[in-house]
Amino acid sequence: MKLTASKLNNFAMIKLPSAWMCGVRVNQINDVKCTTTVRHRWMNQNPFNSMFWAVQGMAAELSTGALVIGKIKESNHRISMLVAQNKAVFTKKAKGKITFECEQGVVVDNAIVKAISSGEGQTFWMQSTGKDSQGDVVSVFDFEWTIKLKSSL
Repeated sequence: MKLTASKLNNFAMIKLPSAWMCGVRVNQINDVKCTTTVRHRWMNQNPFNSMFWAVQGMAAELSTGALVIGKIKESNHRISMLVAQNKAVFTKKAKGKITFECEQGVVVDNAIVKAISSGEGQTFWMQSTGKDSQGDVVSVFDFEWTIKLKSSL
């Protein structure tokens, strides 16, 4: 069963209710890329009449994490995943519809292959770029993901 945007949005509604209520949605996912969107509105604003940075972070993290989830599912191995650290740069007020895109599915593939072949945990960085409807970059998020094979008991 292939991971789809619809399945991820249903997952978010149940398991990530804060992101769901703030309007974070998966728009597209394939083997290489995941795109999420979120629209600036009253629920997710900051006092400066733009989108709160943490809402941008939820959308950015989901664009990277969805790729990790999908790749783990495809591997048919029990693998845990966790964000170890993140960093972000904000370049413009986030207003209107913001689209976050991560195109690093290959990075996840390589880390999973290494984790399975070595039996050791792996860490890797993934980047998600947020753009407004004019195509201007509003923020760039980097996430350090860790994955590890789960012990079989």
